[in-house]
Amino acid sequence: MAGKTEQFSELHRKNMEAAMRLAQLSIENSQRIMALQSELAREMFQSGVEAAKAQSGASDPQTMMQLRTQYAQETTQRMVAAAQQIAEISNAARAEFSRLVTEQLASGSQDMTESLQTFMKSLPGQTPNMMESFQQAIATANQAFEQIAKASTSAMGSVGETVKKAAAGAKRK
Repeated sequence: MAGKTEQFSELHRKNMEAAMRLAQLSIENSQRIMALQSELAREMFQSGVEAAKAQSGASDPQTMMQLRTQYAQETTQRMVAAAQQIAEISNAARAEFSRLVTEQLASGSQDMTESLQTFMKSLPGQTPNMMESFQQAIATANQAFEQIAKASTSAMGSVGETVKKAAAGAKRK
């Protein structure tokens, strides 16, 4: 019985390590996005102050409108570029998250299957169909996860393409 407890303890330890890696990944990417947003806010504030000074010194309405238009275009370009960087960070995080979860599912399901096989062999009146059902459930869960990962990759690719098109459109104006 002590061996079974050790197997489950080891499985629990591996799951906790994987959860900690995922949490660390989430924290790191959140920090990158917050730093990007903070820098963008600082730049936008500074740019806004400079634009206001330039507009207040404009000698005629046409010059003021040109300065406003230029400021609006620069602001749009910066916002689109920031959105593109956030999308890239998110795509990279999603890919790493998917890789870690897939790795965990592969090793975790194998470890869990082995532990349950050992446990079930020691049970009196064991049913062979029980283990077969469990293995089928794990296989189905793995297939579902793979489909979700593929759909997520496709959706994030679409978002990335949309942001790139918007950035290209903003640069043309």
